Amino acid sequence: MKHNIKTILVAALAFVASVAQAQPHMLSLDEAINLSLQNSNTIKLNQARIAGATATLREARERRLPDLSISGSYLRLNQPTVDLKMKLGSSGQSGEQQGGSGTGTTSGGSSITVDQAMYGMASLSLPVFAGFRIQHGIESAKYLEQAAKLDATQDRQEVIQNTISAYSNMYKAKAALDIVKENLKQSQQRVSDFSNLEQNGLMARNDLLKAQLQQSNIELALVDAENNWKITYINMNLMLGLDENTEIIPDSNAFVAATDGNTFEHWEAGALHNRKDLTALEYRRKAANAGIKAAKGEYYPSLALTAGYVALDVPDVLTVTNAVNGGVGLKYSPSSLWKTGSKVAQAKARMQEVEINRNMLSDAVRLQTAQAYQSYLSSTKKIEVYAKATEQANENYRIVKNKYDNSLATTTDLLEADVAQLQARLNYAFAKADAMVAYNKLLETSGQLTTETK
Repeated sequence: MKHNIKTILVAALAFVASVAQAQPHMLSLDEAINLSLQNSNTIKLNQARIAGATATLREARERRLPDLSISGSYLRLNQPTVDLKMKLGSSGQSGEQQGGSGTGTTSGGSSITVDQAMYGMASLSLPVFAGFRIQHGIESAKYLEQAAKLDATQDRQEVIQNTISAYSNMYKAKAALDIVKENLKQSQQRVSDFSNLEQNGLMARNDLLKAQLQQSNIELALVDAENNWKITYINMNLMLGLDENTEIIPDSNAFVAATDGNTFEHWEAGALHNRKDLTALEYRRKAANAGIKAAKGEYYPSLALTAGYVALDVPDVLTVTNAVNGGVGLKYSPSSLWKTGSKVAQAKARMQEVEINRNMLSDAVRLQTAQAYQSYLSSTKKIEVYAKATEQANENYRIVKNKYDNSLATTTDLLEADVAQLQARLNYAFAKADAMVAYNKLLETSGQLTTETK
């Protein structure tokens, strides 16, 4: 008995959890934007690129630090010939070691065998002058890091705009679904009323068939609306990092038409000044200019402070310790006079490419701003037109319905008025969403779109 009770409780809890999970979740536009920024692979990729650019800058700065190297070896030798050119003792005689047997004779007549050697070295080099290559390398890395950050800001705005567009599509799909469902209920009621009239001989069979045909068309429209609604919220879930089966409901209050009285010249000037991708290309141009100076630096010699330590041990022959050295090292390659020119030419070509890309992007920004501005103006005008059209369609349906009730209009007139009313309501709902998207697109194009969407 206890086991049965426990099973029933578990099943009940599972049912409640499934019902709770199946409940639609109201999602505001701000929440959608925040979730998309948290889960966007584009944002994560830009973070990785910024980290790489920062590491490159750190590497460029580290070239100013001294280079320290330590090495050592233990060597096993064959039987070498060792000839010591030095005087041993006070006799003035030189120790000689001759022959291929690896033995020799010292002044005292003793022989030595050389079959191993050990040495250790430590060297330190601090660059003093490297033809300005280090300085300009750091400068170029700084500009490229700034460009990577600006690219991330620009991509962030694109992610926000894509989220707004997806949210708008979801709202339009939900609005269409709701309107079609409501219209289907009206159509079903109409068919029911017409059926009663036809059964009582008060309506022709043909008029009933027209109403039934319209109901079938609306049912087909409902199938398409439901399919479109599921696809849009699944796409939204994937964008936001949510479970794809989570049914989310858009907030209709987010779609408030924005009014802006600024001229096209104002938006164009703002775009040329605020667009982060344009600024990023300017930083890349500066980086390319620093690259030219760094390439020319190979024409100059390099100067460095050097220091070192050497220890050597050849058993029975030689031991060297505390051999510390220090000085100044100068390095110059005359071949740089005819090899560096190609590197400078490559750097200049890269800078020219960046300048051309910037000019092309500047023209594209002007065109994008013009398109976004005209789209915004068009969307605001459509709202006014569709609002009037909705009022006209509602009034037209009311008049036709009264005429039909008084046998002054045909069934075809009534059904046509109903379709016109449905289409007007859909157009008005879509126009509000499109206007909000168009305004935010204008903000994005001019480089002014942030997480503040209202």
